[in-house]
Amino acid sequence: MKSSVTNLEQYFWQLTESLAQMPLDPIDAAIKALEQARIEGRTIFTMGNGGSASTASHFTCDLGKGTIQEGRPKFRAFCLNDNVSIMTAWANDTHYSNIFAGQIASFVQPGDVVVAISVGGNSPNVVAGMRAAKDRGACCIALVGSGGGRLETIADVAILVPNSNTEPVEDLHLLVCHAIAVCLRQRE
Repeated sequence: MKSSVTNLEQYFWQLTESLAQMPLDPIDAAIKALEQARIEGRTIFTMGNGGSASTASHFTCDLGKGTIQEGRPKFRAFCLNDNVSIMTAWANDTHYSNIFAGQIASFVQPGDVVVAISVGGNSPNVVAGMRAAKDRGACCIALVGSGGGRLETIADVAILVPNSNTEPVEDLHLLVCHAIAVCLRQRE
């Protein structure tokens, strides 16, 4: 049996290796799209399942509060997985795969930005939400693991974490979201 220290070292090594290979151009493209939305008064919507739902909620908070700068417009940011009542209404009355697409059909306007977060990129409800966002003329940003899944093919900007294991991908998705928020707060 391996010691806990060995397992910890392997996990942190895996994170470090993935971080060193992180593609920066798609992250920069996401920052530019989000900044443009802020300038134009557009709305940012985020979504995800499980751990990715937590990251979506956290990123929405960082955009809405953590990027405030005196003299600059504030972000209009909403997390689609934070309203349990509306999600369960869509799931109960239609199908679970519609929990995001149904909200997007009601709220998203052309020029808004939709950020989908998914380790595998194939969650049916997130994919349906992204397709609905694309149909409504939103800029679509996906944060996914190395496989990319269907979200990569739908997104205007796909940020692929170079790893396919759930925990490191989720860790690095949050790191990317924090980096984006810091960059947006520091933009002039």
